[in-house]
Amino acid sequence: MATNIDEKIKQLSPLQRKKVEIRAAELMAEEMTLRELRHARKLTQVRMAKKLGITQDSVSRLEQRSDLLLSTLRKAIEAMGGNLSLIAQFPDREPVVLSGIAKDDSESKPSGRRPALA
Repeated sequence: MATNIDEKIKQLSPLQRKKVEIRAAELMAEEMTLRELRHARKLTQVRMAKKLGITQDSVSRLEQRSDLLLSTLRKAIEAMGGNLSLIAQFPDREPVVLSGIAKDDSESKPSGRRPALA
């Protein structure tokens, strides 16, 4: 007969249950959607829209997207008062912080135009 999680938790001591609850809260805090992050920062969609220079409806659509440009994500995080960092994780080495990817490198981006010939 299978045992469900509720039965297992009931078998734990109060101290063990508290530790499980604390760790569960830590794990949930490590992963959030943009919407959850905005709520945690106590920001409304209207305030975010004003900071980003877009409409409230655009903030709503942004929060529902599953595929964003890094520059868009960076702007949203900065509007919340944070900074975006990207970390690559591999099984055989320590995590690596990727540099230059999430920054607004507008000067280093090619314009798509060829320089005018003299």
